[in-house]
Amino acid sequence: MIKIKAKTTAELIENFQLSDEAETIVMPEVPPHESIMSLLEGEHYLDAIKLISHGLPKREAVWWACIATRQSQTKETPPLHIKALLSAERWVQKPTEENRKLASKLAAESKYQSAASWAATAAYWSAGSIAPVGEPDVPPPEHLYAHAVAGSVALAAAEGDEEGLKSRYVTLITQGIDLANGGQGRLSS
Repeated sequence: MIKIKAKTTAELIENFQLSDEAETIVMPEVPPHESIMSLLEGEHYLDAIKLISHGLPKREAVWWACIATRQSQTKETPPLHIKALLSAERWVQKPTEENRKLASKLAAESKYQSAASWAATAAYWSAGSIAPVGEPDVPPPEHLYAHAVAGSVALAAAEGDEEGLKSRYVTLITQGIDLANGGQGRLSS
């Protein structure tokens, strides 16, 4: 996984909490890809999502949240949530301060209630300052974006019928693995 720079899983799990069940499976000293595959095989999907989110570089991680969110949207998706997703996608394509602040605005307007609003939040938390305008700059904690990405991907997987949940998790994790391998997050045919 060329995009995940951590040599061991321990480097990533110091930034988030694994589930109790996942802690019995994951060996901190092994490369992250081994842990991701073990979590996937053991059906510890949320833990696999967290591990990938913390391993990917910021833009790739936010892009993964965008891919997942795009797949979960339907004809009934509120326009504001579509705008929030578009703002996150815009930040990935052109990570300017203007695009980052627009993502924050739309995440807040959508009340942090959807995969799209958390994808937009991830874009906002990826750089710059999170302090109010006029206050001294406060950079976001280094891995804060990854928590928003994991939330976005998990919420995207939860959209839809319960019977398809496992399949959606596997699909989204497979796309995250593709991104980690240097791909574009597409599924192989």
